[in-house]
Amino acid sequence: MMRSLFRSWRGAAGAEKGARPFQLTRYFAATSLLAFAVLGLSLYLLERGERRFFEGVQHDQGAFFAATQAQLLRDQKEAGRANLLSVHEAGHVTLTHVFANALWDSHLAPLVARAQSVPVERCRIAATDAQAAPAQPACVAELRRQVSALPGFDAIDAPVRALMRGTNVFKMKVYDLRGLTVYSSEPSQVGEDKSDNRGWKEAAAGRSASELVHRNRFSAFEGEVENRDLIQSYIPVVAPSGATAAVLEIYSDVTPLLQALDVGGRHLAEAAVRNQERVDAVAQQNRAGMQSASTRLLAVALALLLVVYLALHYLVRNAQRIIDAEARAREEFGLREQEWHRDKMATMATMAANISHEVGNPLAIISGLAEEIGHWRTPADVQPEMPKMIVEQTSRIASMTRRISDFARAGNDAPEILDINQVVKSVCEFLRFDRRFRGTPIVLRAGAGVLACEAIPDHLNEVLMGLLQALEETCERCGRSAGSSIVVSTQAQEGQVLVLIGCECGHAALPCRVRPDDARLASARRRLAGTGGSVTLAAPGVELRLPAWSPPLQA
Repeated sequence: MMRSLFRSWRGAAGAEKGARPFQLTRYFAATSLLAFAVLGLSLYLLERGERRFFEGVQHDQGAFFAATQAQLLRDQKEAGRANLLSVHEAGHVTLTHVFANALWDSHLAPLVARAQSVPVERCRIAATDAQAAPAQPACVAELRRQVSALPGFDAIDAPVRALMRGTNVFKMKVYDLRGLTVYSSEPSQVGEDKSDNRGWKEAAAGRSASELVHRNRFSAFEGEVENRDLIQSYIPVVAPSGATAAVLEIYSDVTPLLQALDVGGRHLAEAAVRNQERVDAVAQQNRAGMQSASTRLLAVALALLLVVYLALHYLVRNAQRIIDAEARAREEFGLREQEWHRDKMATMATMAANISHEVGNPLAIISGLAEEIGHWRTPADVQPEMPKMIVEQTSRIASMTRRISDFARAGNDAPEILDINQVVKSVCEFLRFDRRFRGTPIVLRAGAGVLACEAIPDHLNEVLMGLLQALEETCERCGRSAGSSIVVSTQAQEGQVLVLIGCECGHAALPCRVRPDDARLASARRRLAGTGGSVTLAAPGVELRLPAWSPPLQA
């Protein structure tokens, strides 16, 4: 009944347990293609990143070059104006010396001295007083009248204009050390107070001061001019004693020079634009060359990846063929091994049946005759215990032949539902006839409530016999001691059936174990792997795990 249920259940679950061979080529093709695709995408992204980085560097370099050229143009313009201002200031200093040498003693010194009698404080008070501010123009006009009325004032203008004729000097003014304008080529400015002017302060302190100014309309020696660029300088006039005696303000025209500077600046700007265009063109060529080189590099890298992939695919296909050939060889060897095992077990079953038949019948006859002797022979003829002894020994021999016959009965190659305790007991009892186990007896400790397991009977018998013999040989090499025994125990654990085979030594030494390289251990693993079992080396010896059988749920 159990075997029929098992076969019906196994037929339903056979599709789940059918194992397909591992397709190395397929899995390699899929995983390696994915890996190479990720690698190729990474290379492409890196190449794109490097291209963007190179373009960014070129852009930054171009912007830096353009900013540098613009700054250079600004610096050149400022330097040109500064040099122009410095040169003209030096010229104004020289002109002041010439002017002082020509007119100071004869004209200017007497006028400056006489101008000290003209009071300027009241006009300064008017300039700072808000209520008196409306009277400021009248105060300045009064100062102009007083200065113009000084002796020698009218005699100055003609020699000054004669001295400046043909030069680029447009205006000249003379201040005393109070800031009062005692002479100006523009008469309307005579009498003005420049004591608050920064340039006058610098010159009064003995230092020249100049600046570049632009005038839309300007009164010059030669008349009124428009849109002129002028250099205005305040130059100290040094007396023969070495002290500053007055301040001379000079306006010189630099419009043509500034125009020339602007023309030169425009030429430089045009040259900078051309340079920038050339830099951009070279950058574009370099960018195109870099893109072409990076594209070639990426193409070469992808081609190499493809070559490597194809080479690896070729190697894996060869490896797959070798694996498949070895798998077929192992399968054929397993089939031959199963066939040999079936033949061996069939031979043993036939031999055991013949022994049981050939020995059983004489034993039955002997047992019957012994009983008859006990009935009709008198105690004087035969001792009363002899017939009983004959019956006991014949029963013992019959039991031994039955055990041999039960162990060696022929089975099929299909898994069956087995009582593990019964299988282990029959193997242990059969091996007790082996002379090698007389020195190391086998002790069976069958667990209570052990579930039925799924296994092929012949394979399980062969596995148990091989492992017990391997453990016994290990005990023999280690040296047996008194009290040593091989213990076989069974138990149920979490839906599995466990069979533990170990050695209990009578001394304190470590227990004997099956060697990991023993061929019988590998054979046991192959035998049990087909039905979901496993064999592992454990601390006591060897541990067998077999799948416990549970009846299918009824619909």
